[in-house]
Amino acid sequence: MVHSAYDSFELLNGCPTKIDAVESYGSKLLLGCSDGSLRIYGPESLGSDHSPPADRLAQTLELRQESYVLERTVNGFSKKPMLAMEVLGSRELLLSLSESIAFHRLPSLETIAVITKAKGANVYSWDDRRGYLGFARQKRVCIFRHDGGRGFVEVKEFGVPDIVKSMSWCGENICLGIRREYMILNSTNGALSEVFPSGRIAPPLVVSIPSGELLLGKDNIGVLVDQNGKLLQEGRICWSEAPATVVIQKPYAVGLLPRHVEVRSLRVPYPLIQTVVLRNVRRLSQSNHAIIIALDNSVYGLFPVPLGAQIVQLTASGNFEEALALCKMLPTEDSSLRAAKEQSIHIRYAHYLFENGSYEEAMEHFLASQVEITYVLSLYPSIILPKSAVLPEPEKFLDISGEAPYLSRGSSGISDDLESPPGPHFLESDESAALESKKMSHNTLMALIKFLQKKRYIIIEKATAEGTEEVVSEAVGDNYVPYDSNRPKKSGKGRVNVAISSGAREMAAILDTALLQALLLTGQSSAAVELLKGFNYCDVKICEEFLQKRNQYVALLELYKCNAMHREALKLLHQLVEESNSNQPPPDLTPKFKPEMIIDYLKPLCGTDPMLVLEFSMLVLESCPTQTIELFLSGNIPADLVNSYLKQHAPNMQTTYLELMLNMNENGISGNLQNEMVQIYLSEVLDWYADLSAQKKWDEKDYSPTRKKLLSALESISGYNPDALLKRLPADALYEERAILLGKMNQHELALSIYVHKLNVPKLALDYSDRVYESALHQQSAKSNSNIYLTLLQIYLNPRRTTKNFEKRITNLVSTPNSSVPRVGLGASAKTKGSRSFRKIAEIEGAEDVRISPSGTDSGRSDGDADDIDEEAGSTIMLDEVLDLLSKRWDRINGAQALKLLPRETKLQNLLPFLGPLLRKSSEAYRNFSVIKSLRESENLQVKDELYNQRKTVVKITSDSMCSLCNKKIGTSVFAVYPNGQTIVHFVCFKDSQSMKAVVKGTPWRKR
Repeated sequence: MVHSAYDSFELLNGCPTKIDAVESYGSKLLLGCSDGSLRIYGPESLGSDHSPPADRLAQTLELRQESYVLERTVNGFSKKPMLAMEVLGSRELLLSLSESIAFHRLPSLETIAVITKAKGANVYSWDDRRGYLGFARQKRVCIFRHDGGRGFVEVKEFGVPDIVKSMSWCGENICLGIRREYMILNSTNGALSEVFPSGRIAPPLVVSIPSGELLLGKDNIGVLVDQNGKLLQEGRICWSEAPATVVIQKPYAVGLLPRHVEVRSLRVPYPLIQTVVLRNVRRLSQSNHAIIIALDNSVYGLFPVPLGAQIVQLTASGNFEEALALCKMLPTEDSSLRAAKEQSIHIRYAHYLFENGSYEEAMEHFLASQVEITYVLSLYPSIILPKSAVLPEPEKFLDISGEAPYLSRGSSGISDDLESPPGPHFLESDESAALESKKMSHNTLMALIKFLQKKRYIIIEKATAEGTEEVVSEAVGDNYVPYDSNRPKKSGKGRVNVAISSGAREMAAILDTALLQALLLTGQSSAAVELLKGFNYCDVKICEEFLQKRNQYVALLELYKCNAMHREALKLLHQLVEESNSNQPPPDLTPKFKPEMIIDYLKPLCGTDPMLVLEFSMLVLESCPTQTIELFLSGNIPADLVNSYLKQHAPNMQTTYLELMLNMNENGISGNLQNEMVQIYLSEVLDWYADLSAQKKWDEKDYSPTRKKLLSALESISGYNPDALLKRLPADALYEERAILLGKMNQHELALSIYVHKLNVPKLALDYSDRVYESALHQQSAKSNSNIYLTLLQIYLNPRRTTKNFEKRITNLVSTPNSSVPRVGLGASAKTKGSRSFRKIAEIEGAEDVRISPSGTDSGRSDGDADDIDEEAGSTIMLDEVLDLLSKRWDRINGAQALKLLPRETKLQNLLPFLGPLLRKSSEAYRNFSVIKSLRESENLQVKDELYNQRKTVVKITSDSMCSLCNKKIGTSVFAVYPNGQTIVHFVCFKDSQSMKAVVKGTPWRKR
């Protein structure tokens, strides 16, 4: 889009001779004329200026937009017509190319150097940074270096394939335009590399760009390459015709075309900016801030239009990209003006793009303008925002550059509905609906999402900083003064149901609330959930209503969770689980909700709100018992608390909880809980027993599942109170349970009596004895190891008396509340003073302590045993069981004691399975001990022999024997000999050396 980048002004007219070259020096014009003269022109106003010299110097630094008059003529400046001139400002020199290249001192025009080798040169290029001059004549390229004074030193000379038409330095190399192609010449070694062919119509044209690139002409196309000749991808400048000369004055490229001067932007796609129509233009030259155009007899100046004016033009014409590019060129001292202009242009451009459907680009410009998000959200009326959000009028941001007449929105093509609220006579209802639909379309919302996401990081960071500052100020009191003491504070620490009153947090709430709605309206449910999972400031009330209307339950759960509304979340989750498990779940209920989700939600709450966890865990305890118990365990909720809660609210699940608790962590369950679990089992078994007894169907061998659990629990756990349980058992049933409880109370005789005489299962009695024996063995209680088997023998041998004793002792145990628990030994439990009828049993039970010793050989009975024999003869002795016990456990029973308990009429042949292995083991043990004894005696003899040999060592002391420590003769002194038998020392020296450790520490010695 064309605008005025330069103002054309005629500087002088009526030059008497044709102008061949033109340059400027300060505010003066230097004209090289065809007659060889140099004419110097100056501004007309300076001729009459009487200001101080310093002010006059400041005014003469650049060309002035006014008429110029002739000040001086230097005749004979050149012998031939001037081909080119260039002012070397950094060195105060004027370079002229005529028949050769000459250098003149400015402003006196004194000739300081003439490069005679440049005679016939047609083109040159000056590198001001290094002071290098490169020129071409015929098919040679020469390089000279300015030595800083009056002279130039030749550096290199290279041959080229053809005559050079154009050239320019590019870094350390020189780009050459040679007839039909471009080449890069290495100024160090003269190597040539081809770039690409030049055009067919126009001669080659090489132009250096200040940024370091090169512009190479190919007819009417300007190709951009880097310093190595590599093509750049930014595109190409397309001139309307092939330019003869191109001058670069950022941000524009000015080309001299046959019929006019063309100005193009250096920004892609290099559009046409301005056309200056001038005929017969001979030269185009760049001044310090303007461009000089020389015609045959007149000179024009192209003076840049101020950037501010250009920006206004571009903005008014809708060329926003060019306007923004020019804004970046504004002086840094006008940073506030620059920012204001850029913001205004970005906003206008954003509205223009938004109205024309380029939503993402529009949001990029809204973002660049740093406008408040509420301004952008005003374009989305369907997005519900918190009540505290104040939506600004769009016009508020449009005229902030201070140039309202030029930045009016009407000139940018933006529709009226963005300017101000439309009246009924401006928009019909159908048009309003269409516009509303457009604003809420998928593409517009996607653009809004990207905009909000890019703004979110900074806004959330500011909101977090405000929250931190508020916490610190509350902690330290009134002495802390924040950076913005006038800012209102939040009314509470928590986020739930608390109005956000700080600026940054209010803005964060608006942003997150809008972002959540936009994500869901575009179908990005997963992204909305991720937003809620992270730290956010979403308005709870608005988001809750929005999510409920759209059945976005997963997001709603996360909303409750992030705002610590756990009870609401769990109620909703339970409802969703119930609906998912129903026969006809709602069609919009996706995904399917499972009870495990409630457990997963409760896990993080175990440490903070255990009562809430217990309350809602009851809802899934029946469907997911294992996972629920794992929840209680992993959350470290006290088991007693869980048990009491279950006992009150879900008694039917109390047993399940205790069972799973015991299976997963037997050591973690307390004795109280173990006892409670056993009591529950026992209560159920007693109810089952009462029902069967009432129906007269009770059988001791019947086992219900609960009874099996009871028996297993009684066997495996030890935390319950056996005494209390024993009192609850009926007297004529549940004998196996009674036996286990008696065993826990160390009443082994009574327990064995139940197995033998009540249950009539000797195998259970043997298994019980084995358990007691092995338990005592592990506890290293050898004294009681075999007593249990002797007790079982007594029960087999005296069934009637054992039964009577059992009934009596059971009665005592049940009737005595605090009955003491006797030890494993059996003697004290059967002694009754003053009763002869029980003396036999007492003596048998106390056999280990009274009658039996490991070396005892007593094989007779006392004189008073005759009466007992008669009584035993009247009862049935379980001899087969006795013999079976002796044959199976012969290695665990004291043989002598067992034999004393057997009846006299027991046949020796029946005892062979018992006595055979017992005697073999005794004989083998005797033989082994004999061998060990012999080996030890032999070893003792060997040690004594070695001792005698060591004592036989002879040491010969002569007159030459020397002490190894003091190196003096031993003589008749007391000496000591080391075990090697050769090292001899004085005894006194040996004692002294002990403290110095001269010899191996602790070595034995012998005194001689």
